Amino acid sequence: MWREPTIRFRVTASAVVVTAVLTTVLYAALLIMVYRQESHHRTQHLAREARRVVELIHRGPVTGDDLVTADRTLIQVVDPQRRIVAASPGMRGRPPVNFDPPVQGDDRRDGRTCSLDVPGGRCFQVVAFRSGSGDSARYVYSIGPAPGMVPRPGTAALLALTIPLISGLVGFATWVAAGRTLRPVTKIRQELDEITATDLERRVPVPGRTDEIGRLATSVNATLDRLEGAVAKQRGFVSDVSHELRSPLTGLRMELELALDDPGATDLRDTLAATLKNAERLQAVLEDLLALARLDARETSPAEPVDLHELTDQEVLRRPRRARVTVVADGPVIVRGGRLELGRLLTNLIDNADRHADSTVSVVLRYVPDDRASVEVVDDGTGIAPEDRERVFERFTRLAEGRHRDAGGTGLGLAIARDIAHAQHGSLTITDRDDGERGARFVLILPCEPPATD
Repeated sequence: MWREPTIRFRVTASAVVVTAVLTTVLYAALLIMVYRQESHHRTQHLAREARRVVELIHRGPVTGDDLVTADRTLIQVVDPQRRIVAASPGMRGRPPVNFDPPVQGDDRRDGRTCSLDVPGGRCFQVVAFRSGSGDSARYVYSIGPAPGMVPRPGTAALLALTIPLISGLVGFATWVAAGRTLRPVTKIRQELDEITATDLERRVPVPGRTDEIGRLATSVNATLDRLEGAVAKQRGFVSDVSHELRSPLTGLRMELELALDDPGATDLRDTLAATLKNAERLQAVLEDLLALARLDARETSPAEPVDLHELTDQEVLRRPRRARVTVVADGPVIVRGGRLELGRLLTNLIDNADRHADSTVSVVLRYVPDDRASVEVVDDGTGIAPEDRERVFERFTRLAEGRHRDAGGTGLGLAIARDIAHAQHGSLTITDRDDGERGARFVLILPCEPPATD
C-alpha cells in the first residue's frame, strides 16, 4: 500500500493531512486569541490598580502601605527626578522602574519589557500613569508578569487533543465514503478481469446513479459493444479470407496433381494457363487484402495536388476494357490526396462498371458547390437494387449477378473504394441514373480547392 497506494488510501491520506493542517492553523489562531485575551485582561487589571494609586495621590501623599493589593501587584511611584516616592512591598529596595513614562500630552503608557529588576518572572507587563505636572508630577508604575505563549495550559492541551481527534474522524469518514464511492469501480474491474475474447457478450454493472462512475460504466459497455462487433467482424473477415484463398489454391493444386498423375494426358499449355489464372486470382486477393490492411492502419501516400481528369484517363487507358469507357470533363479537376490511393479508387470503380455494363461506361468529372469535386461512374447494366446499395460496400459481398458475370472476383473492390474515399475525407454512394435509364451510378465526392477563375 505504501509503495503503490490505492486511490482510497491517497484520498484518505490527503483528507487527513489537509484536516490536520487546517486544525493546526485554527489551533494556533485560538492560542493567539487566548494569549491576547489574557494579555488584555492583565493590562486592564494593572490599569485599575494604577488608577487607584493616582486617585490616592490626588488626595494627598501616599505611602508603601497604600500600595498593598490583594494579589500583590508590584507598584512603584517616582517623581520627575526618578526618585522613589513610594513602593509596594515587592518593590521595596528596588531601583526605579526602567520604563519610559507617558509622553507629553498623554497620561498613560502601556508596554511589555524583559529588562526590569523586579521579582516574579523574566518579562513583565507595565502600565504607567502620570499624575500632575512639572516638579510636582508623580509617575505610577503598575507591574505584573507577562503571560507566556500558552497562558492557559489546560485549555491549550484540550484544544491540542482536537487536532488528532478531528483528523481521525475526517480520515475515517473519508475512508468509508471513498470505499462506498469506489465499490462500483471494483465491481467493474472484477467484471473486466473475467471478460475474455470468448465471452465478449458480458457487460460491466452500471450503477443506478448517473454520476462519473455511472458514465464510466456506460462508456465501458459501449466500448465492449464496439469490441464485440470488431471481433465478430474480424472473425467473419478471417473466414471469408480463408474461403477466398482456398478456391484458387485448390485450383492450383488440382491442376498440378492432374499433370503429375498423367503427364501425357494433359496439355501443358492448358495446364499452365489454368495455373496462371488461379495464380492471378490468388494475387488479386492478396493485393486487396494488403490494400485493406494499409487502409486500416491509416498508411496512405503523402497528400499532393492530383488532377482527377488526368488520373482517370490514365486508368482507363492502362488496360483494355470490355465496354466502351467515355471520360467527360470541362478541364482539370484538382484535389489534394494520395495519388496511389485515388488511382486505385478510380480503377476499382471503373472495373466494377466495366464488369456490369452492357456496352458503355461514362465517367463524368466536375466541380460542385462547397469546394468539392464530383466523380460519377455510370454504366448501362442491370443496376443495383436500393436494398443492396449499402450491402455491396461490405467486404467479400458479391451479388448473384456479379458472381455470374465475374466468377473470379473477390468482393473487395467496392469496399476498398469506399474506405479510400473516407480516408480522403470524401464519400462514395450509389444512386439511380439521372436520365432514368437502367444502370448504376456511383457518385464520388472529394474535398478540393475552388477552381481558378480568370
